[in-house]
Amino acid sequence: MTITTDARTLPQTAVSAASPAFIIAVRSTGIFCRPGCPARPPKPENIVLYWTSGEAQEAGFRACKRCRPLDPSPDPRAGYLAAACAYLDNDPDAESSLSAVAERLNLRSEYLRRLFRRQLGVSPRQYLALARSGRLKDGLRQGATVTQALYDAGYPSGSRLYEKSDDVLGMTPATYRRGGAGITVRYEITDCALGQLLVGATERGVCIVKLGDDESDLERKLAQEFPRALLERQGESLRGWVSEIVRYLDGETTKLDLPLDVQATAFQMRVWRALRGIARGETKSYSQVAREIGSPKAARAVARACATNPVGIVIPCHRVVRNDGTLGGYGGGVERKEALLAMESRPQPDVDERPPG
Repeated sequence: MTITTDARTLPQTAVSAASPAFIIAVRSTGIFCRPGCPARPPKPENIVLYWTSGEAQEAGFRACKRCRPLDPSPDPRAGYLAAACAYLDNDPDAESSLSAVAERLNLRSEYLRRLFRRQLGVSPRQYLALARSGRLKDGLRQGATVTQALYDAGYPSGSRLYEKSDDVLGMTPATYRRGGAGITVRYEITDCALGQLLVGATERGVCIVKLGDDESDLERKLAQEFPRALLERQGESLRGWVSEIVRYLDGETTKLDLPLDVQATAFQMRVWRALRGIARGETKSYSQVAREIGSPKAARAVARACATNPVGIVIPCHRVVRNDGTLGGYGGGVERKEALLAMESRPQPDVDERPPG
């Protein structure tokens, strides 16, 4: 599965309040805070992330009076994490040097790994990949050549970037530099047990799955999702993947193993991985998922991640319900969510066989 990330999209809920390694500024209030500030969470579109308080102040933001981001933190873990992040940010050979980072800080490697997981929600290696991809994207947006941007971002060679480009960008660097323009999304719309099914895919995998009642409405949603892409209806080329989803909705198979090409923030990635871990026929609450990913106060953010899932059914956001057991919302309508859960709770077929051809 291809899920791309950007280091600067790490959400407020994914970072500990003790960590000074990131600063969250809010456009609507002009205030900057520590990650995890107890104040009311801002709307995502109003958030700007900075690495330091100084950067936020230079941009015209003032310090929050609740979390006091200018005050030194008494928690030594904040200093450990900040130093480790700085080392990983600045050392181009840091990819395999977690032990060296830990040794510099007089810590055990396993402790440092747990610190990253608990405070940031990612491993040191994942942090390094996210930071590099963020710098790469910044360079490409600013007009740097691919070669210049990849070396400035800390990739040791061009081959290493292109080997990992699916994980970093979801498309080749040159295409990303053009804002995704020129990407072709092939799609098909067909009847299924729950109405109309739209499946769209790039050359790397399925990028959108939607349920609805009207073809024109589904095509409108596709265009909204990919406004710069070339959209081509090519049912024959997607027959295998479409057929697999239709058979799943008919209850004829219990498995969906499709290659995906979707964009995600670090937080969405964690939520979507957790959703794929929910067994068929089972449900979990938004709060349970939030606890599982290490962000127990992020139930609302989990709900938003479910709502923005572009490949419903394949990433089973329908398996997440409210704390009281009621279904909550669903992009294809609550009735479809209820029907999906009912279908999945029925006895499973003994054998999963693909139709010939």
